[in-house]
Amino acid sequence: MEIVGDDFAGMGPQQLAAPVNTVEDKWKLLPAFLKVKGLVKQHIDSFNYFINVEIKKIMKANEKITSDADPMWYLKYLNIYVGMPDVEESFNVTRPVSPHECRLRDMTYSAPITVDIEYTRGSQRIIRNALPIGRMPIMLRSSNCV
Repeated sequence: MEIVGDDFAGMGPQQLAAPVNTVEDKWKLLPAFLKVKGLVKQHIDSFNYFINVEIKKIMKANEKITSDADPMWYLKYLNIYVGMPDVEESFNVTRPVSPHECRLRDMTYSAPITVDIEYTRGSQRIIRNALPIGRMPIMLRSSNCV
């Protein structure tokens, strides 16, 4: 299917940069777009953006939690990140896992979500790093896929 090469080979840079107005011309561009981007590239980019950028924005929007009972007590999220996929073999013993192994063992291919927090205990300010709060399913071919 060399429609794209034949139809656009003789065009100059100005013509190639011009907007495509007709539906027929847009359909001619589709094979070239799919060849460059693929069908899943947009989904993978969206997932990568979520786990690297959006999840931090969500955390910042809800960063401080206070208590109505004790106004001096608070919990503040400092950082959040999604790790690499792993599996817990025994208590607190984890190892990296591949998508293939997860398929064979009928497990979810997921990674830990960890946060750094700051909170008060009495008058003392305490900071805890790498506190696990959950797991995130990982999309194949994403930046967190091994």
